Amino acid sequence: MEKIELKPASVFEMFARINTVPRPSKKEEKMIAFLREFGEGLGLETKVDDTGNVLIRKPASQGMEDRPTVILQSHMDMVCEKNNDVDFDFERDAIQTYIDGEWMKAKGTTLGADDGIGCAMEMAILADNSLKHGPIECVFTRDEETGLTGAEGMQSGFMTGQMLINLDSEDEGELFVSCAGGCRTTATFRFTPEAAPADAFFLSLTIKGLTGGHSGDDIDKKRANANKLLARYLYDGMKAWGLRLADIQAGGLHNAIPREATCVVCIPNKFKEQARVAWNIFAAEVEEEFSVTEKSMEFLLESTEPMAVLPEDVSCRLITALQAVDNGVYAMSQDIALVETSSNLASIKQTEPGLILINSSQRSSLLSNRHNMAHTVAAVFELAGAEVETGEGYPGWAMNPKSEILRIAREQYVRLFKKEPIVRGIHAGLECGLFSEKYPGLDMVSFGPTLRGVHSPDERLLIPTVDMVWKHLLAILENI
Repeated sequence: MEKIELKPASVFEMFARINTVPRPSKKEEKMIAFLREFGEGLGLETKVDDTGNVLIRKPASQGMEDRPTVILQSHMDMVCEKNNDVDFDFERDAIQTYIDGEWMKAKGTTLGADDGIGCAMEMAILADNSLKHGPIECVFTRDEETGLTGAEGMQSGFMTGQMLINLDSEDEGELFVSCAGGCRTTATFRFTPEAAPADAFFLSLTIKGLTGGHSGDDIDKKRANANKLLARYLYDGMKAWGLRLADIQAGGLHNAIPREATCVVCIPNKFKEQARVAWNIFAAEVEEEFSVTEKSMEFLLESTEPMAVLPEDVSCRLITALQAVDNGVYAMSQDIALVETSSNLASIKQTEPGLILINSSQRSSLLSNRHNMAHTVAAVFELAGAEVETGEGYPGWAMNPKSEILRIAREQYVRLFKKEPIVRGIHAGLECGLFSEKYPGLDMVSFGPTLRGVHSPDERLLIPTVDMVWKHLLAILENI
């Protein structure tokens, strides 16, 4: 097969440079220093705010000084997920990319195209003095993936442009004009561990190899949640054989659909064969249930050494809550074909003996239903005796029907590609929601190249769409 050409070369060169810089969420110091050095090296005005957001200002090209200032914005951090069999340190190692047909992927880790490819486009524009554009502010926010804290911490006045193009979307040919708001609900179970019961048999249960994905954008794609699958077996086992939890390490990041879940349980010795048979039946049923979306599921059951266990009542209440709590799509929008409200059971982990922490995230384009969804989740865990806390969350972004930047983006897309773009909202959170609060009247649109498998080691970038987005972006800048 002929190797695909990486176009535009300048963007992919910048992306390669970015992928040598460690940039986990909340640990972006090396990336901040890299961007500051990049901007100052070009002789451009570069500043970093108290939160760690970076702004590099580029003057207008000759003859376009009277155009309005446009903000180009991406986030500098990346989700750091890897396969268990991969030896990789996200705080030290460079992402290893490779080409598979028309896709760019990483070797066993997230690729970092979310949102490294947006940052690369901004850097390529800053470095190229042959382009035609008005005044530009290139903004790189930190910590988008674990709470939007970069955008949240940005002070009004840091950006001065009248229009903003967010380069953090994942479907070429789609122009995003609104997004969901979100919040996190955390439940904490505290208990005193008990010694292993007499005549108890201990099993380690693992579900892995799931597709996972983004807990907003992929929540309606009928992908399995490893935590909820595990809860189904635990609940059945509790009812049938008095199964009790000893340990659980399930799920990962709050904004990722869980791909893996592991726990240790104990059951009376006389039921161990029934438990094994039930596990095999359960695995077969789940594989059939998700035969379209989950092609690589694995179900592992192993005997293991005895250990301290949860008190019987705590184990019962916890398992029951995990079975009962809402997960997935809760409501669809009444206006457009889009998820309105959802919840994701993200992680369940015994962080220390006697403490199990459960994280979940709720999203909605309606603030009232986001509150309702968070309260629904909280109520389940409150009934189970947990300590529950719901964070303040972040706002959504409402569509502006008179958007000038949307009009220009649509017109230029039609001119370039002879077809209409799709104008839509997104169920994921975008920093535009926070910008709309801090900068009332800021005219915004979001778009980007096609990405799949984001927030998982299956993350991949459709190479031809990068050139399409690049040409579209330059056409917009030239025609504002």
